Amino acid sequence: MKVSLEAIKALRDKTSASLNDVRTALESSGGNEAKALEFLRARGAAIAEKRSGRAAAQGRVESYVHHDGRLAAIVEVNCETDFVARTADFTQFCRDVAMQVAAMSPQYLRREELPSNGGHSAADAKALCLLEQPCVKDQGTTVSDMLKALIAKTGENVVIRRFARFAVGESGGA
Repeated sequence: MKVSLEAIKALRDKTSASLNDVRTALESSGGNEAKALEFLRARGAAIAEKRSGRAAAQGRVESYVHHDGRLAAIVEVNCETDFVARTADFTQFCRDVAMQVAAMSPQYLRREELPSNGGHSAADAKALCLLEQPCVKDQGTTVSDMLKALIAKTGENVVIRRFARFAVGESGGA
């Protein structure tokens, strides 16, 4: 099926995926944007899986401080090269993750870090694990989905290494 340039441009603007990937997704889905988005998500996940073993020793530390100065978050996000670490997409991802940590107060990075004796449900994992949480900027996407999309776009392994959240009046547990 031949897809219009307008449809390709619109989906590329939404996803930032490569033109080739967007065209392929739209053609294979018969022009259905929802199916094309699912195709692109699956492709991003496959790329992320393939890259997951590669060393990520570059990156950046990003902070978010709420306008009233009573809430802050700091994150370390790593990638493979300093070139990618300086890109606008990587920087924006780091800012979004820092804002996510400030807003949603995750306790763990991934589901595997949950205490095994806690009997945590899927809802608990969604609330407590950063990668499982719906994005504060787009509730239809998880932080893990955002990460996979960035990996697919940059072609590098990207890892959220660690995070911390500070709020006036909250105990830090130490």
